[in-house]
Amino acid sequence: MPEITRFYGIIIKMLFIQSEHPPPHIHAIYGEYISAIDINECKQLAGDLPDKALALVLEWVKLYKSQLLDIWETQKFRDLPPLK
Repeated sequence: MPEITRFYGIIIKMLFIQSEHPPPHIHAIYGEYISAIDINECKQLAGDLPDKALALVLEWVKLYKSQLLDIWETQKFRDLPPLK
């Protein structure tokens, strides 16, 4: 699972589309917590991120939505800037 970025102890990854399923989403990992985040709807699909970590991830997804969708569609993985 390629890593796209990391910030504040949160790691953002995306699986290859062949091994994944719609909707387009990312995986956010924060210690022992893992969540799947819908890119289009900018909401948690599954998981248990703490509220503060989830808020940071959702803010980041809103900032990089178009780039994340491009990565999902093209499967050309690249690093994106962290949340500052």
